[in-house]
Amino acid sequence: MARDWQAGLVALNRFGFGARGGSSGDLSHAASDPRGFVLAELNRADAALLEGPGLLSTPALGQAMFAYQDEVKQAREAAVKVAAAMPAEAMMTPPADAPKPADAKPAAPAPLNVIQKTFRAEALARMQRASIAECGVVERLVAFWSNHFCISANKGEPARIWAGAFEREAIRPHLLGKFGDMLRAVEQHPAMLFFLDNQQSIGPASKAGQNGKRGLNENLAREIMELHTLGVGSGYTQEDVTSLARIITGWSFAGRDGKLGLPGSFIFNANAHEPGPQHLLGKNYDDAGVAQGEAALADLARQPATAKFIARKFATHFVADDPPPALVAKLQDVFLKTDGDLKALTLALIGSDEAWQAPLSKIRSPYEYLVASGRLLARIPDEPGRYLGWLNTLGQPLWTPPGPNGFADSNAAWAAPEGLKLRLDIAAQTASRIGENVDARELLDVVAGAAASVDTRDVIGRAESRQQALALLLMSPEFQRR
Repeated sequence: MARDWQAGLVALNRFGFGARGGSSGDLSHAASDPRGFVLAELNRADAALLEGPGLLSTPALGQAMFAYQDEVKQAREAAVKVAAAMPAEAMMTPPADAPKPADAKPAAPAPLNVIQKTFRAEALARMQRASIAECGVVERLVAFWSNHFCISANKGEPARIWAGAFEREAIRPHLLGKFGDMLRAVEQHPAMLFFLDNQQSIGPASKAGQNGKRGLNENLAREIMELHTLGVGSGYTQEDVTSLARIITGWSFAGRDGKLGLPGSFIFNANAHEPGPQHLLGKNYDDAGVAQGEAALADLARQPATAKFIARKFATHFVADDPPPALVAKLQDVFLKTDGDLKALTLALIGSDEAWQAPLSKIRSPYEYLVASGRLLARIPDEPGRYLGWLNTLGQPLWTPPGPNGFADSNAAWAAPEGLKLRLDIAAQTASRIGENVDARELLDVVAGAAASVDTRDVIGRAESRQQALALLLMSPEFQRR
């Protein structure tokens, strides 16, 4: 069977996470039927869902977090009481230069709390799934939509413990479904409500608003329109933002007391909801409680501006910083005609000649680079520490973007000299650990086969050591570009 090695490289790098090492034969399979290789993963039932021991629901994690916070509070109060009962001299701290006992042992690291354990377990499950996937297109879609609808784990303990559950519950089930369903799931998830402060938003004329202690918070409404649906410059006004903010007042999550629902679950607080009809983008929405907001989101999902914004962002991520206009137009048309069917959108991308003919010009993000490295070296992570540390070093800490617009998705962001130097440092560290047992020339055939350039083969062939050869391979265009 004739093989198209260049198309096989595009299939694996542009749409997936690169070839796996070992005996996977990924590149050979992809080169034999490039489009079929990518499509096979999309057609597997429940390919996007992620379950496993220790991966709990958002309400269960919320209750665990509340219990932990109560324990911390009780321990702190007890410590204050003990300190108050102690004589002053017993509380004096010895000077820093005071001699230590000869047999003193270094203090053991503090045990991880439930929030830290949960974050690490969620991170490991995500990385393991990306490492073992045959192509990785589904996990690439997860990363794309999770960055589009991002939250930051640095917002506080609820965001950190819920970051993985948010992705599992609001993103993955709708990955190949309707955009409108994903939009509703995202905006009603406690992690998003907490991240953008909607639980603090009170309708001025609502029952809760009568006391005047809190008012309207427009954070979530603004980002829904600017970042999640219509995009900047699409014609909406500040009045539209305010109207949407009023419409989604009352969207919150149940607290530790469980008065309005299961602690940690989405709830609609009617007492905080702004009463009456609202006017948004030229349309009136009658006050129907939570349904008022759901109707507004459904209409936002169907706006032509949303189709245009999503189509360009999708093509930019997978193809080029300046994607072919014909491809963007095709994706926009599919989005509109299918009512935001995300599987149809993905199939249109994979089925377009433009996506296959464009050169591999985008540099992998740090996450993509680390996952691709592990796949090539046939390493399935058994603990997330090294990956999480390297992601921090490279400027893309997991589930922790610098703002609600997510991590940048451009060569300007990831191909800067300092960033490439850090990648080289990580490649060198990896090579120093395992490079002696690896033949980089053989791995180059796993990565690119006959599509590898003469220059890359020559540079790796002239390396002074196996370790240097592996580091050069991990920094080669065939490995870094997608």
